[in-house]
Amino acid sequence: MNEIRPTVSSFGPARLLAGTDAGRLDRARHLAVHGPVPVLSSEEVVTLTRTVDLRGRGGAGFPFARKFQAVVDALRNTQGDPAVVVNGAEGEPSCLKDTALLLNAPHLVLDGAEIAAVALRADEVAVGVARSDVLASVQQAMDERRSLSVRMRVEQLPERFVTGEGSALTNGLNNNPALPSGRKVRTSERGLNGRPTLLSNTETFAQLAVAARLGAQGFAEVGLPDEPGTAMLTVAGEAVVEAPTGAPLTYLLQMCGMSVGQGLLVGGYHGMWLSPAAGELALVSREALKALGATLGAGAVLPLPEETCPVGETARVARYMAGESAQQCGPCVWGLARLADELEALTTYGGQAAYDAVFSHVRGVLGRGACSHPDGTSRFVSSALKAFPEDVGRHVYEGGCGRPVLGVLPVDGKDVGKVTQRLLVDWTLCRAHGLCADVLPGVVQLGPDGYPSSADMPLKEKERANAVRAVRRCPALALRVVG
Repeated sequence: MNEIRPTVSSFGPARLLAGTDAGRLDRARHLAVHGPVPVLSSEEVVTLTRTVDLRGRGGAGFPFARKFQAVVDALRNTQGDPAVVVNGAEGEPSCLKDTALLLNAPHLVLDGAEIAAVALRADEVAVGVARSDVLASVQQAMDERRSLSVRMRVEQLPERFVTGEGSALTNGLNNNPALPSGRKVRTSERGLNGRPTLLSNTETFAQLAVAARLGAQGFAEVGLPDEPGTAMLTVAGEAVVEAPTGAPLTYLLQMCGMSVGQGLLVGGYHGMWLSPAAGELALVSREALKALGATLGAGAVLPLPEETCPVGETARVARYMAGESAQQCGPCVWGLARLADELEALTTYGGQAAYDAVFSHVRGVLGRGACSHPDGTSRFVSSALKAFPEDVGRHVYEGGCGRPVLGVLPVDGKDVGKVTQRLLVDWTLCRAHGLCADVLPGVVQLGPDGYPSSADMPLKEKERANAVRAVRRCPALALRVVG
């Protein structure tokens, strides 16, 4: 479980995080900071969000006005009341911005959901979350709003990468397994309990609440002319920063005591890598990042320090992503697992064959999954290998880069910045040379026959470099490092 409580700060005056410097905003403090909840018609919501070009902040960046209008259109052909769903199930370890909002400013998110619900005449707002502390914060906020006409509920769903996929979230809120449906059914037509449903991300509803209070002109006073407002970013899996659009990413990294390093991953584990030169030019902007070949995605920004191995970090994330499979289609179940296997082989042994196998499996999963998880993972892997050509070349032609895998890309909220790895022995190859025990005397213990006494030995972070040396020195090629 990801129980990291993110630090929050702002680059310039805060909007979404206004007032949170003193801690979580209860209902009274929230109203003192932001004022009462405006009431807008459906036409006013569409006009406002289209004028400020409000986009979904969960990854896809879909225009909110079009999504809202789709629900309005669906209601013309459907009887019954619509629903509003807030996607707060942030399942990726590198993303904490929605968690930060729901822990510190839950009423702003619920305001946005209420504005949309009233405009649509929806009778229910459902919030899906994945953490117990977030559940408690949102439930407390809902209890403080009992007098409101819109019925609200919050449900805790499994904390998994795929839980945040739209159909998976809706399935979970419908008391079904929180897994992607695999069918191209729009929630605007059939969502919560089969009703037309407006489903959007936590930050998107908070932005709606701010825009409704400021109006289009006031909202556009901050940020870029064609992308007004602010954006929430998660830096290095721990720090959440609110910044105006157009702000250089390097400024935000400096606020957090970091630099671009070897490269910059933008958009999370379905995002793309930027080279150091491109990272220095990157702005908080959809269009600026698109011009650099990247996407803002879910707002995760992950710099890669010079001290760690890019190929090993990529392999570690690929293994995590394979484990987050919904187990519903071959590309996820088998394809991603094999992709992780080949990346680990490239990390540990190197060679052209391992490199070719990685790209074979990247191509093998593209466009074949029941949801976007295989495609997003394959893009992440291919982007990483293209972003670090020198490091990849050392693995291919020299058997490795000589750097440890520090685990700076989080794959578990309890283990940010750490790595759990194992040294494995292939008994079919081992010939009891004993060199591994010389290199790793605290890890490898030889039995009376001269063979390692165990085929599976846990490694501490500080032992990783020597483990790689042991792998390279083994004349029988019987060792490998995994994890």
